[in-house]
Amino acid sequence: MRLLFAGTPEPAVPSLRRFIESDRHEVIAVLTRPDAVAGRGRKVMRSPVGQLADEHGIPVLTPRRPADPEFVAELTELAPDCCPVVAYGALLPQSVLDIPRFGWINLHFSLLPAWRGAAPVQAAIDAGDEITGASTFRIEKGLDTGPVFGVVTEKIALTDTAGTLLARLAETGARLLETTIDGVEDGTLQAIPQATDGVTYAPKVDTEDGHIRWDQPALAIGRRVRAVTPAPGAWTEVGGVRLKVGPVELVEEELPMRAIEVRKSGVFVGTATTAVRLDQVQPPGKRMMNALDWARGARLEPGAVVE
Repeated sequence: MRLLFAGTPEPAVPSLRRFIESDRHEVIAVLTRPDAVAGRGRKVMRSPVGQLADEHGIPVLTPRRPADPEFVAELTELAPDCCPVVAYGALLPQSVLDIPRFGWINLHFSLLPAWRGAAPVQAAIDAGDEITGASTFRIEKGLDTGPVFGVVTEKIALTDTAGTLLARLAETGARLLETTIDGVEDGTLQAIPQATDGVTYAPKVDTEDGHIRWDQPALAIGRRVRAVTPAPGAWTEVGGVRLKVGPVELVEEELPMRAIEVRKSGVFVGTATTAVRLDQVQPPGKRMMNALDWARGARLEPGAVVE
């Protein structure tokens, strides 16, 4: 089939790569979000999906809004048979959804109808789910409400961050998406309406969501930190200075809530239940470092606390 692939961030790259390497399908164009400022140098950069398309000489479309008449006209002229989608990042109007004869088929990183929305992987970790996965479904007007073609499952490890889990799902999901497109073309795969119960939502995660609430139980804190790692990142404040915090270790002892205790064995912080041990932290303007090295250099005052 003639495919227009829509996607933007790194987790969409494995799916695009599979279609580029496919002997069965042709990627005639890529739809991605406009170039944006990114990285330490704050340079304007092409999205990861756009970069891969450029490397293979595939036309890249970057409308500010998919409803723009110019884009609708261009898509109509391209006349793709089907449009696979992975984390494109913008809502598609009905005028666009109606163009490809096999529709727009989305790869979503959850077991729908659980965790519809922008941050399903983060939500699954934060909620303490033991199993998650990826689903392919036909895009319709509602938010991730379309009928499902197929799913794959993935166990969530106790050490998984959103980054490590999403990297695995991006690979297994890419295989699922390719299989789905094959089945749709053959007519051997039919979409099944989603269940009406078990619906949960995963809104976009922002910087404030990474602010650690030390008045929560240690288990909840550990999950939240892993859920926002690597982005937007977990953080706290010490002496009015923001400190980024990597995944923490739960320990079986109690400390006063928010109290910092520095020992030879590490840096410990009290929560609403038992303490946690900090592993890696990042002070402003520096790279991630061992928490004990940071504490020694910070010369914390007696009775120092986190906020």
